[in-house]
Amino acid sequence: MQAEIITIGDEILIGQIVDSNSAYISKELNNIGVSVYQITSIQDDRQHILKSLKEAGERSSVVIITGGLGPTKDDITKHTLCEFFEDELVRDDAVLNHIEELFRKYITTPISDLNREQAMVPSKATVLHNTFGTAPGLWMTKEGTAYVSLPGVPYEMKNLMNKSVLPKIVEEYDRPHIVHKTIMTYGLGESAIADMLEEWENNLPSFIKFAYLPSIGSVRLRLSAKGDDKDALMAGIEEQVKKLYPLIGEIIYGEEEEDGRVEKQIGTLLTNKKMTLAAAESFTGGTIAERITAVPGASKYFKGSMVCYATEAKVNLLGVPQELIDAHSVVSEEVAIEMANNVKNKLGADFAIATTGNAGPTKGDSDADVGTVYIGISTPKGTFAQKFKMGKHRERVVKKSVNKGFELLYKEILNF
Repeated sequence: MQAEIITIGDEILIGQIVDSNSAYISKELNNIGVSVYQITSIQDDRQHILKSLKEAGERSSVVIITGGLGPTKDDITKHTLCEFFEDELVRDDAVLNHIEELFRKYITTPISDLNREQAMVPSKATVLHNTFGTAPGLWMTKEGTAYVSLPGVPYEMKNLMNKSVLPKIVEEYDRPHIVHKTIMTYGLGESAIADMLEEWENNLPSFIKFAYLPSIGSVRLRLSAKGDDKDALMAGIEEQVKKLYPLIGEIIYGEEEEDGRVEKQIGTLLTNKKMTLAAAESFTGGTIAERITAVPGASKYFKGSMVCYATEAKVNLLGVPQELIDAHSVVSEEVAIEMANNVKNKLGADFAIATTGNAGPTKGDSDADVGTVYIGISTPKGTFAQKFKMGKHRERVVKKSVNKGFELLYKEILNF
């Protein structure tokens, strides 16, 4: 079974917002055995919408549309759907009552006629109740294709997908099973891993597809299978995963289905070992702490972070001796070691990670070349630092350094 997604809104096309809705919808459809054939972003333009609806309907069984359902004049999706379905708008009293109730309970500004207009829906549509907003979802059918129109507000769209759209698709359509397994690796690039897995990959069964998904500092390895027997598909993938681990087990840090983020795996290790972590950050500016604390339950093991961006902050707050900086430079192995060791002691942690470097575009307080970074790791057995050259793109330097720091930290925690 095949679906398409159409996102409507000039704000997407001019780069004002990122289309996160399509990624969410695609993943949820895939989980119930629906393959997404195409994702299209289009303008708030009548002809463009009509053309896209027609073309998508010729290819797919389900077309999911997001956006263009607001109360303002530039939101034209409902009117265009009426034209496409040769329909007209009628008032839905249940929707109107819901809108008025939302304004009474949660909205301080008076309700307007524009807000009430959102209770006008195509007469042929099945209305999908939007618990969190004023624009209802709409389900319409033409020539065997279901067209589902959802509001573009992400939390409203997600609720409608989970409560209304996905259950209705499951009820009305026969679907194959689609099974994925994604292995998370660190420390080696895509080509190096491919060399190690060449023979294994060549011997994969025909029903299993394999893909490399590289990002800064890590590569995800995805195995996918589609068919009618879910148990057989899962068993086939698990058999191949068992063969994969002996080949590259030393660079695997988790599986995406179990939240394979390396910071999550670090947190799990620390929790299981009843140990704690602290951070001292310079050029990474709190990115390490941000990623660690984004994991639910991080308070169990994360003591805190000291962002000492300026040299004087490293001296006055972290206690890095000025003479050490004068002798070796603020971007040096010695300073990274001192930062890691001192923050571990100050915050009473078992482990610590520290960063000092030059992310650019200028050299700042150090003569080190742009892209030169040092990452310090302090453990219960001692402290060390390593030097890396991370290139000259500022954002990339930070991302690569944070990922490399997590890689080093993960390896050290595994040893305890």
